[in-house]
Amino acid sequence: MTQFGTRHTLSSQTDPVRGIGAATEWVYAQMQAIAATSGGRMTVQKQSFVQPVSPRIPVPTTITNVIATLRGTAAPERAYVITGHLDSRVTDVMDFTSDAPGADDDASGVAVVLELARVFATRQTRGTLVFAAVSGEEQGLYGSTHMAAQMKAAGTDVQGMFSNDIVGASSAWDGTRPDPRTLRLFVEGVPTAETPAEASVRQSIGGENDGPSRQLGRFVKDVAENDATDMKVWVIWRRDRFLRGSDHIPFLRNGYPAARFTEPRENFNHQHQNTRVENGVQFGDLTEFLDFDYLTRVAKVNGAALWSLAQGPGTPKNVKIVTAGLTNDSTLTWSRGTDSGLAGYEVVWRETTSPYWTHAIDVGDVVTATIGLSKDNVQFGLRAVDREGQRSPVAFPQPAT
Repeated sequence: MTQFGTRHTLSSQTDPVRGIGAATEWVYAQMQAIAATSGGRMTVQKQSFVQPVSPRIPVPTTITNVIATLRGTAAPERAYVITGHLDSRVTDVMDFTSDAPGADDDASGVAVVLELARVFATRQTRGTLVFAAVSGEEQGLYGSTHMAAQMKAAGTDVQGMFSNDIVGASSAWDGTRPDPRTLRLFVEGVPTAETPAEASVRQSIGGENDGPSRQLGRFVKDVAENDATDMKVWVIWRRDRFLRGSDHIPFLRNGYPAARFTEPRENFNHQHQNTRVENGVQFGDLTEFLDFDYLTRVAKVNGAALWSLAQGPGTPKNVKIVTAGLTNDSTLTWSRGTDSGLAGYEVVWRETTSPYWTHAIDVGDVVTATIGLSKDNVQFGLRAVDREGQRSPVAFPQPAT
């Protein structure tokens, strides 16, 4: 991807060797070749739209996402999305002519998406997986905004989304020790799409650390920290880095659980910079600063998360805590899932000051359970379990009305 000169959103869409158009066609061809191995279960599309004039779009501009969808075999209605962004930039965000190799930001993320599409294409998953290379990120998250809005309008049940953005370097090249076994995962607490009414309920019951994205982050840490990935998932309770953002944010705005993967320590000499040497220091987002062994482990973390989500049961829905009377017990209710392999449910809980679930009790294949603990003192949750022992992300209960 670094061989297209620049992948700036405003660069040429017709030049066969240079610019965003050539890069888009290359990724599309890669996805088509991968889909050919799927036995017809994977479809690939170029999702194009015209972005009107905006602060970083001086003229109406066609923006194109490349999206490969691997349809689930048992629960295709629930989807899990992974993205990297196609476009690149240099110091001046409006400079679409200078070389912008964008090796780490974000050819690394697109590489993860392509590799996981290749790995999963020949395997059957219960849920649907969506692999997307989105564009227009550097100009304002335009590609992912369109994609998320289209999925929302179609009523797609996206139960988890991951943006892989700047995931290729284990070293900051700044004198600090490399950290090749750590991957940051940013997850918001209070939902971006929370309404005033929902905020009022949250303020009265707690739950600042229990939004759907926090539950997704807890799930990823649980399933993706192991000997196979050889990685630590460093969960950070923030929507993204300070005052910055990536392609998971449009999904959050549409009410979907979403998170952002990124390397542990960035080097800003190699990010959003013109390629040059100053005082003996190399600037620019060049391939030579990537760690491909690290990038491989990043892909394994994403793969473990996606596989566990797609193969396991869906996140429980309509989970409520009964509030009709004052009692020192706590009664939860929920809707039974439709997964064919569903075995039952576990009620989980933790101290309000604990970051992770510490207790679980199997309550069976039921739609209500009473636990001898006061809802005033602990945080409760519910997760589904299938016949193979695979668990869903936790759903945080709301007060029954």
